[in-house]
This record gives sequence, structure tokens and C-alpha cells, in this order.
Amino acid sequence: MSIMEKAKSTFTMAGRILNEVISFLVFTVLDVLDFLLCYTYKVIDFIVEAEWKPCYCSSAKQAITSNGTILVSESKIMCLTSSSSCKKLQLEEISDTLYTRSSLAAEVSKFTVNELKKLKLENATTVRKGNMRSTFTVNSTIVEMLQGKIGGQKSHPIPRWSDCDCKTCNSWSSSCKDTLFVHVDGAKENVQENVIFIHGFISSSEFWTETLFPNFTKATKSKYRLFAVDLLGFGRSPKPNESLYTLREHLDMIEKSVLEPYKVKSFHIVAHSLGCILALALAVKHPGLVKSLTLLAPPYFPTPKGEQATQYMMRRIAPRRVWPVIAFGASIACWYEHVSRTICLLICKNHRLWEFLTKLLTRNRIRTYLVEGFCCHTHNAAWHTLHNIICGTAGKIEGYLDMVKNHLKCDVTVFHGEDDELIPVECSYNVQSRIPRARVKVVENKDHITIVVGRQQAFARELEEIWKNNSTS
Repeated sequence: MSIMEKAKSTFTMAGRILNEVISFLVFTVLDVLDFLLCYTYKVIDFIVEAEWKPCYCSSAKQAITSNGTILVSESKIMCLTSSSSCKKLQLEEISDTLYTRSSLAAEVSKFTVNELKKLKLENATTVRKGNMRSTFTVNSTIVEMLQGKIGGQKSHPIPRWSDCDCKTCNSWSSSCKDTLFVHVDGAKENVQENVIFIHGFISSSEFWTETLFPNFTKATKSKYRLFAVDLLGFGRSPKPNESLYTLREHLDMIEKSVLEPYKVKSFHIVAHSLGCILALALAVKHPGLVKSLTLLAPPYFPTPKGEQATQYMMRRIAPRRVWPVIAFGASIACWYEHVSRTICLLICKNHRLWEFLTKLLTRNRIRTYLVEGFCCHTHNAAWHTLHNIICGTAGKIEGYLDMVKNHLKCDVTVFHGEDDELIPVECSYNVQSRIPRARVKVVENKDHITIVVGRQQAFARELEEIWKNNSTS
């Protein structure tokens, strides 16, 4: 080895050590800050809203009730939700990463646990299933509602003081709207094909409508009906405070907002990042309707033997490192409930101000849809969606991929940016390893966002070719 190579190797190693030291110091400070913010927010919530709200710093063994949603503890963390219209209970799994996030401050002090032990649980209800016996804790108000003692219309939640309460952000509190915002373009009569576009985390339908939709040919728009949705909790869609933004809720809303009202009998899917998980789940739920599946930067990390899928996914998708910036942001969003809530308080609560300033500073020379999509959500929506969809479905993804491989006949195409620092290229090849017929295209010099933004014309042509090859007519 030459002197230059040795020097380069030494410099690289020194850089890695320095990065590790800086990361340790930064995240130790964030641990302490998050711990302090936890009680700051509890006090403010109590003063402003006259309610001492439990948070996910509590133990998973504690049943926490809030706004008609019941968390119950068994071998898995579940969510027991009620429907006032049909008076039935629905049980769905909640990601344990919402609770289990190692924190230096939490390990140093047991004050959190001691305080949470003071919470009172109500009305223990026993449920039998075969020879198994599981005990759930159900809030008395919900029991009365299910028994019909509390009737009438579903009440709309009061927005949290730390969330924006504008008409867009608090749509379920200010109206009876209970469907997603859907941008519909393309064919209006003689529709031959349908395409559903699903955006990624902290984004909106404008990720598609401002880039791809203007670049589709007239021939495509005369044949294809294009649906771009704002997912539950994002963009102009409802952001209900009582929702836990589970996989079932997201899929139900897509069905209720697109498939049912527009009588969609078959469709192509185009999805980006987090949207890829929802796309796979939607395809598995409607295997006979999907004509093609196009995934951009799918977050799929096979879980090593002996590892817990949810925790492994959280460490891979949000490693505690300060560089690159997008990874640092993911770490804060995933690990620090109260720090990320503070950031949302500064950015999302004031999203109209940031949108105005962006337009003013750029003088409308550039499109501001990325800023609007980034700012227009609530912490409740982002926090739960990140954990319950990206982390919570980590143990299910392989099953979804196997279902697509064995039971769906549609073509699967995967695109990935070569320079993607958030979701590495290996994720797309991991998908191909489970679905051998999937075609992977790595785009040079593109990252997580520029896989679409900046190459919209080329990507529009690629999508049109995919749809043409999978057309029934």
C-alpha cells in the first residue's frame, strides 16, 4: 500500500470516528431534550386543554385511552377502535416502536414509569378465544357508546393547541368530510384505464400533479383516468386527532375515496417511498384488480434471523447519525416524539406563513409544492404514520411480496435513485430477490426526490410504456 493510500485510509477512519463521536454527543443531547420536553408538553396540555395526556414515553403494558381509541396490551400491542355507525369493535396491531425507543435520559431516570403507574385503568373486560384468554382494558365512555347509551352523531375532535387549526389541517373538526382529497385528471368519458398515485412520507398529491401530470401525452390523458391522493393526515386530506393512522385506516380511506365513489374495477399503481408499502397492501387486498405495480424507492429491509422486524426497520430507516441531513431528519422524526412535535409546532402549525415566504422569496420562479407538502401535516399524523406504516408493517412486507409473486400476475417495475441517501439502492434489489420477475432500474445521479423531480418528462414516458404493455385493450 502506498503512502497516499495509507493516508487516505487513515483520514477516512478518522472521519468515521469523528462522525461517531459527534453523533453520540448530538443524540445524547436530544435524548435529554426530548425527556424534558415530554413533561413540558404534559404541563402545557394540562393547562391549555385541561387534560393530562399520556404519551408514548409510557410503558406498553399501560393501557392508554384517548378520544375513543383504546390501546390494549397482550403479546402484541393492539388498538381497539369503535365505530359509532355500526357499533362494532375492530382490533388492529400497533407498532411497538411507538413505545420501545431506547433513550439515555429514560434509562437514567425512572420518573416517567413511576408517574404513569398513577394512571387509573377502567372497566377490565375479558375476551375469550378458544382456550386462550386475553384481558383488555376498555374505556367506560366507549363501552357506553357501543351499548347505545351515548347516541347521535360522531363528535369532531378539538384540535391540539400545537397543531394548525386551519380549515385544511382540521378538516374533520370543522366539517363532516370523511374522504381523502383526490386530484383527478385525464379521461372523463370512455375511461379505459385507471391509475392510482400514492405519495411518500411528509408529501402530498402535488408530488405527482406538479411533475408528471402535465407531462403525460394527450393520448394518455384521453385513455387513462389519473388519481393522485393526499394520504390520511397529509396535504389537503383530513387529519383527525383521534386516528392512529394504521394500515387499515389508510387503506380504508383510499378505498372509500377512490375505488368506491369512482367505481374503479381495475387499476395501475404508482407509489413512492412509504407509499410503496400501502401500494403492496392494496395490491394484496385486491389482487384481481391490479394491472401493473410501479414502486419508487421501496423501503424493504429483510429482517435478519433473531431480530425483531419493527425495531430492525426503525434502526435501518432512521439510523442515529448526523450526516447526511436527510438521515438526521429521519432520526429525529422517528426517535424523538417531543423534539419532532416541537419542530412541527414551528413549521407545520405555521405552514401558511412558510408557504407565503417561499413564494415571496422565489417570486414564483420555482414551484413551491415540495414546501407545501412538507409543511402541511400534523405531528399526530406524521408520527403515527411513520411508526405504524413503515416500522409496524416490517414483519408483513415479506408476506406481501410473496403474495405479489405467487398470486398476482401483474408486472412489477422498481425505480431507484443511485444517490438515494435515505432508502439505499439495496432495498430495490431486496424486492427483486422476493419477486424475481420484478424489473429494477437504477437511475444515475438521482436521489430520493429527484428520482421524479427534474426528470418528470422521461419518467412520464416510462410510465406510459409500462401501462401500454399491461393494457387489456
